[in-house]
Parts: sequence; C-alpha cells; structure tokens
Amino acid sequence: MEGVIYLDHAATSWPKPPAVGDAMLSALEIAGANPGRGSHRMAVQASRVLFEARRSISNIFGIKNANDIAFGSNTTEALNLAIQGSLKEGDHVIATMAEHNSVRRPLEYMRRLRNVEIDYVPVNAAGAIDLKLMERMFRSNTRLVVCTHSSNLLGSILPIGEISLLCRKHQAILLVDAAQSAGVMPVNVQQLNIDMLAFPGHKGLLGPQGTGGLYIAPELDIEPLLHGGTGSQSEALEQPKVRPDRYEAGTPNTVGIAGLNAGVKHVLEMTPALIYQHEWELTQHMMAGLSSVKGIRMLGPEIGQPRTGLVSFTVDGYDPAQLAFRLDRNYGIAVRSGFHCTPLAHESAGTTATGAVRASVGYNSTREHVDTLVKAVLELTRVDKD
Repeated sequence: MEGVIYLDHAATSWPKPPAVGDAMLSALEIAGANPGRGSHRMAVQASRVLFEARRSISNIFGIKNANDIAFGSNTTEALNLAIQGSLKEGDHVIATMAEHNSVRRPLEYMRRLRNVEIDYVPVNAAGAIDLKLMERMFRSNTRLVVCTHSSNLLGSILPIGEISLLCRKHQAILLVDAAQSAGVMPVNVQQLNIDMLAFPGHKGLLGPQGTGGLYIAPELDIEPLLHGGTGSQSEALEQPKVRPDRYEAGTPNTVGIAGLNAGVKHVLEMTPALIYQHEWELTQHMMAGLSSVKGIRMLGPEIGQPRTGLVSFTVDGYDPAQLAFRLDRNYGIAVRSGFHCTPLAHESAGTTATGAVRASVGYNSTREHVDTLVKAVLELTRVDKD
C-alpha cells in the first residue's frame, strides 16, 4: 500500500520480497495438484514444493532431518499440536508469564480436560526470568516446559540455552515458541537442545499468512492433532507413524508453502544474524528518539540491552488505541495497540489497565521510518499539551 510506514512486523512482515509472490503464482500454475496423492507430473511437482521448503527450513533452524518438520497454518496450530499431543492426565507444565495466548489457552484447556497442573514463572518489568525460581518449580511429574523465545510485548529474549539445560537435568520436554525469533535471530535446535520448535511463516521468515509449522525431535512421538487422509498407508485405520505424514492430515497449503520457501531463502541470503543486528540498531534509535516524549514509558529491556525488533510504550494521559489510530490516520504509520494477546506479560509490565502501543521494525525498515514515528508521537503529544 503506497504511502504506508509499516511498523507492525511483529504481527506480520510486510511487504514480502517479490520472490514470495512469484513462487506462489508459479505453484498455482505448475504445482496446483495434491502433493503425495498421485503420480502424475503436477502431483510430483507439488510434492517437490514441500520437500524444498522443508529443506530450506531445516537449514535455517539446524534441523538434521527435514521430515521432522510438520507444516501447519500458523504458530498457534503448531503450539496446539505440541501441547495437546504431548500432555497426558496429571502431567505438570512450566511456562512463563511472557507467554502468548497461543500457549496459555491450550495449556488452560489441558488443565480442564486432563487435569494438567501448570506453573507460570514470573517475568520482571524488563521481561527477564529467575532461572533459580524456575528450577524450583520442577516436579517429578513435570512433562513439559513451554517458553517463548522472545516476548511479543516486551521484546525481551529468554535464555533458551540455560532453560534447555534445566529440562535435560529434570528430564522434561522443551517446547519453544519462536513466533518473534524465527528468521530475525539465529535459532539452532541442535545447539539449543530444543525438543519442539513452533514457528510462523508470515513473520520473520517473510512468507505468506496461513503458513507455519512445528519441529519435533526424532525421539519424540506426540499424538497428532488432526486425523485423516495423508496419501500414505490409506488402508490403515490409524494415522501413519511415518513423518511428516503423521502430523499433516489433509491437503496442505502448497501455494503458501511455496511462498514460505522463497521467504526463507531470502532470510538465508541476508542471514538472521545480520537481520537481528539491523533490527536491534533500529530499536535503539527508536528508544533514543522516543525518550524525549514527555510522560512516555517504554516497556522491556533498557536501551543498550538485547531485544528483538519491537518497542512497546505508553504515554501518560493518552489512550494507546487512540494514539495508534491517530498515527495511522494522520501520518500513515501502522502500529499495533491493545493487549497483544499476552495478558500475563501486561500484568508483569503493569499495563493491564491501559494496554500499550507497539511499534515493530522488520528487515526492510529504515531509520527514516523510525524518525517519522518519533516525530509523529512528539507532534501528537505537543499539540495536545499546547
């Protein structure tokens, strides 16, 4: 959309690299059949689209076997598959207060359905957790630890490596929500000892909406979320054991996955490390500029500290929803306001009464975009005070 300064990348990246749309159109034209359901050329080409995308995603996450990736429609579906597929009656789960509702709601559903016990590790105003407190929460029946890699409100980055060591020590499964880290910072499931990694296609991996997936370590056998046709072992009454068919019932979003593959390739060319550095520098520039706004409070890590590419803030005397609305209408700046589907993080930040404005940068954001936002916030607040 012409004239838009897009600072809502934490929700969905935009615009996509041109190769994403080209790959989707090509898939519609030459791979429009069902993958794995036929031996004709178009079906084979559709299967090749999925294979190549799995290979690209394996490269970006350090996954040894591409068949350990189950495609789905988004991170939420992946998290539901991981949580519902791994928890049994009476299990105990440890999560954090930085979690998105895509984690919290499935967990609370499991509490009601299977009497699962849940402990939430507090996070401080900067989004950090106390690892010693987390370790004290482990029990003999702790089955699963669920942890966001980075808060979608605070931008804080949780210590996944240290958390994985605790999980190994206590023989618990580690599930990581990579909604805010996939594609925008290095994530290697082998180096970090991650058992399951839920990722979106439409954010940092630069693919289209309706794409995402779950990495499942080869030694884990979780229950499928969906049951149905896979194109394999059709004579059997049960879901096949073979991966990825076991977790991919029904016709997949081949066109979307083709676009996702193109997006991932673009990220691999740029490298997540360089993307992280670019976004970090922009957030530091944003925080420095916004600090001159009277009555502003910026959430999450202080300036100079690690964070992903978002800055959430409130301004005394201003409704975040109204501020975001005026940024859009008066200046063409797209940000997000509200509670960001993470009420526990808002509780930790002390913003449950108001919510916050979130401005999030992306791989294609510039200092000029940030400067325009800062100028707009300054003008809006100065005009109202005059």
